[in-house]
Amino acid sequence: MLQTAPTSSAVPPIQAGVEPMLAIRDLHAAYGQSEVLHGLDIAVAPGEIVAVMGRNGMGKTTLMKTLMGIVPVKSGSIRVDGVEVGGLKSHQRVARGLAYVPQGRMIFSAMTVQENIETGLTVTNERRVPGELYEMFPVLLEMKGRRGGNLSGGQQQQLAIARALASRPKVLLLDEPTEGIQPSIIREMGRTLKAIRDAGGLSIVVSEQVLSFALDVADRVLVIENGAIVHEAARAEIDEAQVARFLSV
Repeated sequence: MLQTAPTSSAVPPIQAGVEPMLAIRDLHAAYGQSEVLHGLDIAVAPGEIVAVMGRNGMGKTTLMKTLMGIVPVKSGSIRVDGVEVGGLKSHQRVARGLAYVPQGRMIFSAMTVQENIETGLTVTNERRVPGELYEMFPVLLEMKGRRGGNLSGGQQQQLAIARALASRPKVLLLDEPTEGIQPSIIREMGRTLKAIRDAGGLSIVVSEQVLSFALDVADRVLVIENGAIVHEAARAEIDEAQVARFLSV
């Protein structure tokens, strides 16, 4: 395994005059007495897509769950658009602009497509699914009366993203979105995520193991290993072979 010294504890620079949409500083999280995240510093600019990569068990999903309040913050800060959310409950973080698509998608299989998306409206004053969501995911419009459990894996992933976007977030968190999805759908998902970002300036953080997908969608790639960021590079500067060695078992 290639060894690289952990990056500096300073939050990575963002373009002068631009405040990060998501600012994570010295973040520690633990399961009981076992600390899993060791002082993470990550800054995500408005409209930036950041891929957090790493092997299974290195802390990617724990990071996502900590950001959403599922795993409590031991110490450190999580700010969304300048507002501290680290002490808030999950639904309060959604109201502050965080949205989460968990690993495995977790859609409501007995509810229709439309009903699934409507659950994302709870923090807005809207009663109907915004038309732009169906424009973004036309297959969901075709299937809006079908039960979520009857969709394919790729369709369920689109549904989970649409449900998250229904809350009109500032930051979208996606945990292993390519898991169990065929390559052609993965490529389409990459195009969709970039279109979502371009349309609304949404910041996106995606945890991922598929390097080709990360390189396709991300403006910046971070590698997490044993709960710490050990490598970081902008898309144009990525050494693919080096990142691949981090991901190899």
